[in-house]
Amino acid sequence: MDEADLRAVVLRSLGEIAPEADLAGLDHRGDLREELELDSLDILNLAIRLYEATGIDVPERDYAKIVTVDGCVDYLGGRLEGRAG
Repeated sequence: MDEADLRAVVLRSLGEIAPEADLAGLDHRGDLREELELDSLDILNLAIRLYEATGIDVPERDYAKIVTVDGCVDYLGGRLEGRAG
């Protein structure tokens, strides 16, 4: 998966968690907890959806790394690179 694929996975996952959200206007560097009013359960659900879509587990200790779209993409990309190497 390249960066565009990962970004699409993240946005699709967010759309499932917050279907009423305007993802087109989302600041990809903004904190999702503020941008979309996500709570800790929503972040857990995001981690689960990312795992389902990519096979990459996001342990609870890493949740702080996936609270922005860019953070999710970077985290997933880094984990994918780790698998390849």
